[in-house]
Amino acid sequence: MTKLPDHLSGSVTFSFGDSPEMADELLALVLAGRKTATCGRASDFGPGGETLPVVGRRDVILDGSGRPAAVIETEEVTFRRFDEIDEDFARDEGEGLGTLEEWREGHRAFFERTGGFAPDMNLVCERFRLVEILEVDDTEH
Repeated sequence: MTKLPDHLSGSVTFSFGDSPEMADELLALVLAGRKTATCGRASDFGPGGETLPVVGRRDVILDGSGRPAAVIETEEVTFRRFDEIDEDFARDEGEGLGTLEEWREGHRAFFERTGGFAPDMNLVCERFRLVEILEVDDTEH
């Protein structure tokens, strides 16, 4: 992985999705301003898992090759059940047509693929803003 710029050392780094292709697709939506929210299974956070988002913290999004590509700042963190996600949150996730029905189908498939799904499963829901686009250094690859 590429070294983080000094001003971002110690930042939480992550990529979206469960494949390099999905990471690049979702990153592109962030860079285009279409994706301003994300969510994850609550059970995936905590000791030994993902780092829980914190309002005001800046995190680094990695591209599908693991290179730092953008910096986001968390603006809101809520905990909701899958079946409580509303049209606004589905739209802010920016994927597909942004409808609740499409969000439910896509996320159900993702969660089934990555460890299990239940309509009443708890999610960590995050809204964020794009702060910085990082230049990718291709000389290391």
